[in-house]
Amino acid sequence: MRPDTESRRGRAALMAAHCAGMVDLVALPVWVGVLISHYGLAPQQAGGLATLFLAGAVLASLVVAPRLDRLPARALTALGYGLAALAFATISRLPAGLPMALLHALAGVAAGAALSVTHGTIARSARPHRQFAAAGMALGLFAIVFLGATPPLVAAVGGPVLFVVFAGVMAVAALACLLAFPRPAGDAALAPARALTGAGPAVSAARPGRLSPAVWAGIVGVACMGLVQSMTFSFLERVGVERGWSGGAIQGVLVALGLVNLAPAVLAAVLERRWSARAVMCTGPVVQAALVAVIMTVPWFPAWAAAASVFAAVMIFTHTFAFGLLARLDASGRAMAATPAMLMTGAAIGPVLGGTLVQTAGYASLAVAAAGFGALAVACFARVPQSRATGAAALRHAA
Repeated sequence: MRPDTESRRGRAALMAAHCAGMVDLVALPVWVGVLISHYGLAPQQAGGLATLFLAGAVLASLVVAPRLDRLPARALTALGYGLAALAFATISRLPAGLPMALLHALAGVAAGAALSVTHGTIARSARPHRQFAAAGMALGLFAIVFLGATPPLVAAVGGPVLFVVFAGVMAVAALACLLAFPRPAGDAALAPARALTGAGPAVSAARPGRLSPAVWAGIVGVACMGLVQSMTFSFLERVGVERGWSGGAIQGVLVALGLVNLAPAVLAAVLERRWSARAVMCTGPVVQAALVAVIMTVPWFPAWAAAASVFAAVMIFTHTFAFGLLARLDASGRAMAATPAMLMTGAAIGPVLGGTLVQTAGYASLAVAAAGFGALAVACFARVPQSRATGAAALRHAA
C-alpha cells in the first residue's frame, strides 16, 4: 500500500526527491568552479552549461505542472531521477563539448519533471508549509555532506567525479521514490488540517482552471529571487579564488554555509504562525541583495565569509513562507508543482547572465543586477495577499 504524505516513509521519499531536484541550490559554486578549473571553460561557458540543466528543468515543470493530477506520480519521479542519474553518469566520462551540453539539458528535463511532481505533492499535503520546511531541513543536511566531502574529492580525483556524485544523488532519489513516493492528501483530508492553520479554502478553489493574479505575482517574485540566488551562487567560490584567498579558507566557508542552511527551514517551521508570510517575502529580496553587495564588492575575507555563509539561507527561509502561502491560495497544487519553473526560470538565466556580467563588467556588476531584481521581487510579493479573504476579493475583481 502506498504511504501518504503524513507517513514517515512518504516524508522520507519527499525529502530525498527534494534534495536531488534542488541540487543546484547546493552545488552551483562547485559545479561552475569545476567546469572552469578542471574543464578549462570560460565563466560564460561554464554558466551556460549549468543554465542548460536549469532550463531543462523549467521546460519540464511547465509541461508537468498543469497535468499534475493526471500523471502517475511515483512512476514519473522514479523514472525522472533515474534518467538524470544515467545522464550525469555519462557526463562523467565525456570531455567538454556538445554531447556534455545536451546531457546537461536532458538531466535537467528529467530531474525537473520529477521535482515538479514532488513539489505538487507537498503542496497537496495537510500542512504544506511544515512539509516544505522539513524538506528544507533535509536539504540543509545534504548541503553539509555535499559541500564538506565533494570539493576535497574533486581535488583528489578530478573534475569528472563531481558528476559521479550527482549521478549517485539522483539514483538514491529514484530508488526512494520507487519504494515510497506518497499519494497526495485528498480534499477531505486537507480541509480539517488546513482549517487548524488558518488556511481555509483556497482562493482559486472555486475556479480551478485559473490561477489568481496574486499567485502569478508570487511566482514572478520567487523567480526573481531564484535568478539572484543562482547568479551570485555560481560565482561565490570564484570571486574568493580571484581575491587570492586560500582554497582551505573558501572550503571552510562552504562547509559553514551548509551548516547554516539547517537553520532557515527549522526557523520557518517554528515561525509559521507567528510571522506574516507576506512580510517575510517582502523582506527576503532586500536582505538577499544586500548580501550580494557584500560578497561581490567587499575585499575583506571576514565580511565575505559571513555574507556567503548565510546567503543561501535567506532564499530557503523566504521560499518556505512563499511556498506555504501560495499553496494556500491554490489548493490544486498546480502552482506549487510549477515551483521548479518559478525557481529555475530565474536560476536558468542566472549562471549565464552572471558569467556574462563578470566577463564584461566585473564581479561588482552582480551587486547592481541583484538590487534591480530584488526591487522587482519586492514589488511582486507586495501584491500577494496575506489573508484568504483579501485574495478571494482580488480574484473576483480580476474576473
